[in-house]
Amino acid sequence: MAAPTSAPLSTQAFWSDADRHLVRYAGAGAFTREIISRAEGSFLHTEDGRRILDFTSGQMSAILGHSHPEIVETVRRQVGELDHLFSGMLSRPVVDLARRLAGTLPAPLEKALLLTTGAESNEAAIRMAKLVTGGHEIVSFARSWHGMTQGAAGATYSAGRKGYGPAAPGNLAIPAPHAYRPDFTTPDGGLDWRRQLDFGFDLVDAQSTGNLAACIVEPILSSGGVIEPPPGYFAALRDKCRERGMLLILDEAQTGLCRTGSWYAFERDGVVPDILTLSKTLGAGLPLAAVLTSAEIEQTAHERGFLFFTTHVADPLVAAVGNTVLDVLTRDRLDERAATLGAFLRAGLERIGERHGVVGDIRGRGLLAGLELVVDRETKEGSDELGALVTRRCLELGLHMNIVQLPGMGGVFRIAPPLTATEDELSLGLSILDEAIGDAVARL
Repeated sequence: MAAPTSAPLSTQAFWSDADRHLVRYAGAGAFTREIISRAEGSFLHTEDGRRILDFTSGQMSAILGHSHPEIVETVRRQVGELDHLFSGMLSRPVVDLARRLAGTLPAPLEKALLLTTGAESNEAAIRMAKLVTGGHEIVSFARSWHGMTQGAAGATYSAGRKGYGPAAPGNLAIPAPHAYRPDFTTPDGGLDWRRQLDFGFDLVDAQSTGNLAACIVEPILSSGGVIEPPPGYFAALRDKCRERGMLLILDEAQTGLCRTGSWYAFERDGVVPDILTLSKTLGAGLPLAAVLTSAEIEQTAHERGFLFFTTHVADPLVAAVGNTVLDVLTRDRLDERAATLGAFLRAGLERIGERHGVVGDIRGRGLLAGLELVVDRETKEGSDELGALVTRRCLELGLHMNIVQLPGMGGVFRIAPPLTATEDELSLGLSILDEAIGDAVARL
């Protein structure tokens, strides 16, 4: 057998090897047909010399842009000193990050568990809630995305449920409050979210075996189409949980740490969760996640033998990166910057909406925006073809966009540039998107 070579492959050979050797993991989605050689700030660079503006911050994670110099320096320093330990050992970066995260949060969230991914943090949160409450039933939104491991996948309804056999028992869905596509309406046609929430929990009560443990939801449903529940919703949801002895888990994987214009999206609602999960933004592109909860819940979990002992729990390398992320967010006031840039982005999207009748709705908060495409504003009929055409044309013009296409809605562009982006970069992205929509409509 010939030894493998590390010499650079031709483009044709690269894609031949990719097609031959890589497991495809994005459902029906294909790999983007670009070979990325490096990334810096808001831009990706391909092997053939193209520069692509990244309106997704990597996988919605690189909030400080790509290869931020302070992150690069932290990794270089830390990997040479202390990168990984036996999971029962502690280091200063881990304890420092736990303390500092608690300092960004309201009481009583003061206990932290540091992990690697959003799925893992949600898995740990669900496991903790089950142990503490003694129940096993988990409620989540019907448009939810919480991860691909068993407990997190069981609470995920936007994709990936068919063909894998039974999910963990006790998973129950409630409708997501979607103002653009309301299923319960007020006399004037708006979303009647209180009646919808009551209906959802009537169904939960009818299906429950009396073992409700927790409700896990995103403050803004990102992969569900950038759906933002209205003010007052989360306070009412918390009350539903309290009435049933359930814990409220908020998944702020994509909304936490300044992206929405405040440190945490739940601040708008004045509701403090029993358990908060973070990922993506915490590592600014590196694998770091966290579970935050109260001392009381942690104590009960500990007394009952809470076990979440994994290979990379409390690793010092990524914890050091997390501390640097907090340094930059605080020093550069990136919560305020996200609010300001978010208003700039929103105004630009609204101008695009005025020029193109296929823009049905613009929503989101801060630098997490959604733009929904429809073929008819009156009927709100969506078109997978239109969304695919715009996505492809954006990439041709030098803009990477992510589109969410789910049954019952049009294609929704999920726009999440780095918090370090400039107004000029946002203007460039808006200009490309504007041109791409026009070109796509002309080709339909």
